[in-house]
Amino acid sequence: MRIVPLGGLGEVGRNMTVFELNGKLLIVDCGVLFPEEHQPGVDLILPDFSYIKDRLDDVVGLVLTHGHEDHIGAVPYLLRLREDIPLYGSKLTLAFVEAKLAEHRIKANTNIVVEGEIAQVGNFECEFVAVNHSIPDALAVFLRTEAGTVLHTGDFKMDQLPLDGRITDLRHFARLGEEGVDLFLPDSTNAEVPGFTVAEREIGPVLEAKFARARRRIIVASFSSHVHRVQQVLDAAAMHGRKVAFIGRSMVRNMGIAERLGYLDIPQGVLVDLKQIDQLPDHKVVLMSTGSQGEPMAALSRMANGEHKVQINPGDTVILASSLIPGNENSVFRVINGLMRLGAEVIHKGMAKVHVSGHASAGELLYCYNILRPKNVLPVHGETRHLIANGRLAAQSGVPEENVLLAEDGSVIDLKDGVAQLVGQVECGYVYVDGSKVGTITDDDLKDRVTLGEEGFISVITVINRQNGTIISGPDIHARGVAEEDSVFNEIKPKIAAAIVEAVANNPNHSTHQLQQITRRVIGSWVSRKLRRRPMIVPVVLEA
Repeated sequence: MRIVPLGGLGEVGRNMTVFELNGKLLIVDCGVLFPEEHQPGVDLILPDFSYIKDRLDDVVGLVLTHGHEDHIGAVPYLLRLREDIPLYGSKLTLAFVEAKLAEHRIKANTNIVVEGEIAQVGNFECEFVAVNHSIPDALAVFLRTEAGTVLHTGDFKMDQLPLDGRITDLRHFARLGEEGVDLFLPDSTNAEVPGFTVAEREIGPVLEAKFARARRRIIVASFSSHVHRVQQVLDAAAMHGRKVAFIGRSMVRNMGIAERLGYLDIPQGVLVDLKQIDQLPDHKVVLMSTGSQGEPMAALSRMANGEHKVQINPGDTVILASSLIPGNENSVFRVINGLMRLGAEVIHKGMAKVHVSGHASAGELLYCYNILRPKNVLPVHGETRHLIANGRLAAQSGVPEENVLLAEDGSVIDLKDGVAQLVGQVECGYVYVDGSKVGTITDDDLKDRVTLGEEGFISVITVINRQNGTIISGPDIHARGVAEEDSVFNEIKPKIAAAIVEAVANNPNHSTHQLQQITRRVIGSWVSRKLRRRPMIVPVVLEA
């Protein structure tokens, strides 16, 4: 069996792993990564489908472990390439996916599975195991094949008192361990965190205490798929006689699905439409919003900037009920500062227990290693430091160090006769979604955008007479974002003109492109030395 992770290794998001056996492909998860500040204008980052693009007919199925965006967000973009790929997942996971696909006008081939069920997907026998996470209905998947067995946890933790009573099925894990696990792919996100992840139930009393203290409106920001957190907010609101309105298209859509399928219990009379909020006194209002990661277009960010129809007023309480995804820190702090500038009290995980992680900490991972006794381990889902920490835990539990594989996106792992080995690497870059464009934006484009934003822009236009080698017009220099008057460039104009005239005199066959490059070098070195800047320079040389 060949295993190729196409995302999720070295990053928190974009989770996707391809399993290959006898020429057939099974995919586990297909998620997105959210852009960081050095990727301006990008909406989403997808896994690189290049490895499978020419082999889509060989794909026997796509297994989805749960309904978070970093595991299902890229499904529409994969199904654009082949719409009838069979999807396997739990009821809630597939409901979230179908709603997303409807926006892309894609009708999927979905197959609902439950814990304990065994599904034959091509030449892969898939057995599904209940795991606990920060979203209901999460599943791990155990693959039985003629080449060996693989257990992929998806995202999980071992909350012993979950809100929905659905715990990670360690008895099932133990049975699989007795059968034999040739390769174990465990979630690594919290591998650096000692001990055990705090139980979800501990959040409820903290929220209730914050609700009791609040004198005006309460705005709670969370992931739009965090059903458990929304349930706790609804319960706290009911206890304190407040009404709740959902803000954000994805929040409204996902919670509607969760209620319809029985995963969300909305107390009678608590939920109201956002349009009714203005008719209620402030001390009776709770707004459940998206934007806990500082996403620029999300509801909370627009509130912080004063660009949302919901205006933040002095005395409002804002609760960020989520953890920080690495890379989003500056964006989140910018939103917090904006909210506080408007007079809101902001409560976040750093100052109160208003969020707990959905991922297993080191103590829980050690339990898994001791229960399963895997022959080989491939840590997944995390930054490099998380993968290394998870690998160390595996070695501490008795897995031979040579059997702990630290891989990255695009690594090729072969499993044969119970031995897993890194055997190669395939190309696996970032694929950017920018508006309606997918994959057309490159890293060079993003560097140009960053340069424009940070260093500014200079254009230099010169018109030459090719026949006698003289300059008819220019050089005309225009700058934007350089924080200097255009007159500062009067010093360099004669040098640009002299360089062009000399180049034409020495070689009358110089192309306009070559003359533009000469212009770029002359003004670029001057701006770097004189102004201490490295702006984008666009030279234009025209012939008359």
